Amino acid sequence: MDECKVYVIDDSAEVRQAIKLLMSSVGLEVIEFESADHFLQTDLDIAKLEGCILLDVRMPGMSGLAFLEYLQDIKCAPPVIMISGHGDIPMAVRAVQDGAINFIEKPFNEQVLLDNVHRAFKVDSIQRGKNIKIQAIKTRLDSLTSREKEVLYAVTKGQRNKVIAIDLNISQSTVEAHRARVMEKMEAKSLSQLMRMIIYIETVDENTE
Repeated sequence: MDECKVYVIDDSAEVRQAIKLLMSSVGLEVIEFESADHFLQTDLDIAKLEGCILLDVRMPGMSGLAFLEYLQDIKCAPPVIMISGHGDIPMAVRAVQDGAINFIEKPFNEQVLLDNVHRAFKVDSIQRGKNIKIQAIKTRLDSLTSREKEVLYAVTKGQRNKVIAIDLNISQSTVEAHRARVMEKMEAKSLSQLMRMIIYIETVDENTE
């Protein structure tokens, strides 16, 4: 987590300074923004940011909740902790429903905020690990030829080589050759491992639809 940073988006310079002093006291780097619009005007690649975002709810221009909704369309966006001096239950519920990992009211308890930031870092690390795994599987799938993909999905449906050969109008030995190349390209040591990869990627795709 050495590269993790805390991105603070709040229109109050006083609040930003207080958060910066707190985070600096435990060795965390803070990047400040006076508004969501200011954040979006930078050349930062949100998908590549590591750490978490502390986001105020009410700001001039784009509101914190509107910015949170915007982030939901970006894969790999850092976890968001909403902060507000105008907190209420409906607002907190909406923030969490829209993807925030927590909602903290101002004036915040320093230890509570620190605990939430460290939790957000862990969430970010876990999610990035999953994203790396997903991308690795997709890259391997993209390396397969169209015929190899046909054989792959037939195999994952439990079809035997003889049936696959008939369905694809190719010889059984050709099916076996394709299967061997699929196993090699997918870096699968066993059929069960190959099955787990496909199930994993299909589950991820279903959850992002």
